[in-house]
Amino acid sequence: MELSPEAQALAPILVAVVVLWVTEALPLAVTALLGAVACVVAGVAPAKEVFRPFADPLIFLFIGSFLLAEGIKRHGLDRRLAYGVLSVPWVDERPRRILAAVAFVSVLISAFISNTCTAAMMLAIVAGILGTVETAASTSGQRPHAGFATSLFLCVAFAASIGGLATPIGTPPNLIGLAFIRDQAGVAVSFLGWCAIGIPLVVVMATVAVRVLAWLFPAGVERLVGVTAYVAVERARLGPWTTGQYSTAAAFAITVALWILPGMLLVALGADHPLCRWLAQRLPEGVAALIGAILLFLLPGDRAAATGLRQRALSWRETRIDWDIVLLYGGGMALGELCFSTGLAAALGQSITTLIPAGDWSGTVLVAVAAVVAVVTSEFTSNTASANMVVPVVIALARATGNDPLPAALAATFAASLGFMMPVSTPCNALVYGSGRVPLKAMMASGAVIDVAGTLVVTAAMLIAGRVWTAP
Repeated sequence: MELSPEAQALAPILVAVVVLWVTEALPLAVTALLGAVACVVAGVAPAKEVFRPFADPLIFLFIGSFLLAEGIKRHGLDRRLAYGVLSVPWVDERPRRILAAVAFVSVLISAFISNTCTAAMMLAIVAGILGTVETAASTSGQRPHAGFATSLFLCVAFAASIGGLATPIGTPPNLIGLAFIRDQAGVAVSFLGWCAIGIPLVVVMATVAVRVLAWLFPAGVERLVGVTAYVAVERARLGPWTTGQYSTAAAFAITVALWILPGMLLVALGADHPLCRWLAQRLPEGVAALIGAILLFLLPGDRAAATGLRQRALSWRETRIDWDIVLLYGGGMALGELCFSTGLAAALGQSITTLIPAGDWSGTVLVAVAAVVAVVTSEFTSNTASANMVVPVVIALARATGNDPLPAALAATFAASLGFMMPVSTPCNALVYGSGRVPLKAMMASGAVIDVAGTLVVTAAMLIAGRVWTAP
């Protein structure tokens, strides 16, 4: 297939960007900007077209989600949830149940706020629990095996990464994949639609992770003495709910309701109902996220300790938006769209099919290959960069082989967040490994098992999802 002049100019830029992403010779966001600038200079497309993805509506879903997460962290709603779950009588100081409770909390929090922030917060809680257990063991003589600490720390890292798959905003690769699926496969997956796939997948994956860790690193004791008392003390320190916590919870609840309302009405009333059409046009996920974020700047917060004056639930000076992710998303989307508009993606898909014997690319094989490639790629580069690289190639390959691109693109999107073997695979892994309580061999052994299980689960789930949504 003969390439257009624009595709010929784009090809070396794309290769250079991929190399820089994999090697991280430059910050990922800088590489994304460099790629966009190079496309304009090389004449691949006009500047207005190249930089348009930086203002994609999903960018504002990122921004709104970051602001909501900032409010949740600032007012301690995540810690209140964590200690609330750990204090449930069912946990009862039993090692496996504590492991399951840590996984549940990590999954639930990371479904809505940064996986890295979730892991950092849960690491502090787990470290406190282990310190209490080790102190109590010095008097009771019932010290758990050293491997149990490893299992708890790994549980935080793995569950935080897994939980990000539950919702579209849980982790950046989700929104990147959704944007490619929307723009290139022609399928708009709603917030509720994603959750219908993501939540069952997360439940299965989290269960697998807990069982694998409990099997590889048993505690060796029936009870972990001191955990109940420690959690009770820490929970008491949180005190009663504050005004800021009520305001943040209200803003978050309104946002979630706006996210799921269009999907629920779509199921109840049908796509042709005027209300469903109105909500689809006037209340996309990005607008709903911004409504919730803006409410944080309007609703009352706590009183300032110095002045006693009532503050807002969130002030602009306290906010932290991860602009690295925003710029990386915009640059990756720009390159992805140019690959399709210049014909480079189609040529790449056709060239790959010539290497495969005819008849070998069934839909099932394509989905499995997409999941495997995304998992392997995410072990050696960031999950976000992995999604940017793998998803558009998978869509092009699906079209070249005559398959529905949706299941394979979803498989690559979900699998891009399943790097569990190496400290460099995810920030969550890096945080846990940096604690000094996790040997590299332990992370690689348990991560390899969960990687394999995750690849199988994602492949099966996406084949089922492909029967629900069919790309036009």
